[in-house]
Amino acid sequence: MTARELDAARITDPTLRAAYAHCRELNARHGRTYFLATRLLPPERRPAVHALYGFARWADDIVDSLEDRPGAPTGEETARRAAALDRLTDDLTRGLAGGRTGVRDAAPVVTALADTSSRYAIERSHFTDFLASMRSDLTVTEYADYAALRGYMHGSAAVIGLQMLPVLGTVVPREEAAPYAAELGVAFQLTNFLRDVGEDLDRGRVYLPQDLLAAHGADTALLRRCRQEGRTDRRVTESLRAFAELTRAAYRRAAPGVPMLDPVARPCIRTAFVLYGGILDAVAADGWAVLTRRAVVPRRRRALVAADGLLRVAAARLAAARRAPAAAPTPCEEAA
Repeated sequence: MTARELDAARITDPTLRAAYAHCRELNARHGRTYFLATRLLPPERRPAVHALYGFARWADDIVDSLEDRPGAPTGEETARRAAALDRLTDDLTRGLAGGRTGVRDAAPVVTALADTSSRYAIERSHFTDFLASMRSDLTVTEYADYAALRGYMHGSAAVIGLQMLPVLGTVVPREEAAPYAAELGVAFQLTNFLRDVGEDLDRGRVYLPQDLLAAHGADTALLRRCRQEGRTDRRVTESLRAFAELTRAAYRRAAPGVPMLDPVARPCIRTAFVLYGGILDAVAADGWAVLTRRAVVPRRRRALVAADGLLRVAAARLAAARRAPAAAPTPCEEAA
C-alpha cells in the first residue's frame, strides 16, 4: 500500500519515496495505535503523518535508547546522547533549508520531514521546540508540579498536534483550531506517561508531578520500591488515579476541536481519541498496576473502534463525492 499512498501524494522522486517508506515502517512498527488511526486518513495525507511520526520517534530513540541499560544514564552516556541530538538538530536545520543531511542513519527521517514541512508550510519553530524538550529529557528527571510538566509538554506534545493540523486540514481558521490540537497532543502524552510509569522509572524519570505524589503521601522513593518489589501501594494508586483525572480533563478540553477538522480527517483523530482514552480505562481495569506491567486496550475493543472509524470514513468520503462527483476511488478503497 506504500506505493499507492506515495502516488496519491504525488511523491515521485525515488529518494523521497524511500525516505517516506522508511518513516511509514517506523510508524507501523512502533506506533500501533497511531498507525491504525493514520490508516483512516485519505492516502495522500498519510505519508506526511508518517514523516512527522518518524522524526519524532527518531529523536525519542536518541534520548531513550542510545544505550540499552537500566537506570538513569551515566554522564558519559548523557554526553553521547546530547551529541547525537546535536547532529540531528544540525541535520534538521540543513534539511529545512534545502540542503543535504550529514548523518547517514537520520537522512531518511530528516529528508521526509523537510519535504512534509515544505508541502504543508509547517512552522519550523514547532520542530525547534520539540527538540528542546527532547534535550531536557537528558537532564531533567522530575517535575515539581503540573505547571512545570505542562512547560515540558509544550515542546514534547502540544507542538505535535500543531504540526499535524496543516496535514489534517480544518473547516475553521487554523488559529481557531490550534489550541485544541495542541491540547489533544498533551492528552495523548499524559496517557503515555500514565501507562509507562514503570518504564520511565527504569530510565530514571518520573513524569508524575511531585506535588501530586506528595498530596497522596507518595514520592519517587516509594515508586521505586514498588517497582523493585513488583507490588502496588494505596498511596501510589491514589496518585495514579489523580493523574488519570488530569488526563481526562485534557481530553475534555481537546474534544471541541475534532469537529473543526476537515470531515475526511475527523475519523482518524476520533479513532485516536477513543483508543488513547481507552488506555486510561485499561489502566484502571488492570488495578492501576502500571509499575509492574503495561496496560493495553483489548484487541476486540481496538477492532470495534477501527470498524466505527471505517464507517465514518465511508460517510465522509461519500459526502465529499456528492459535493465533487468527479472524485475517483471508493471510500473502502481509500481507507485500505
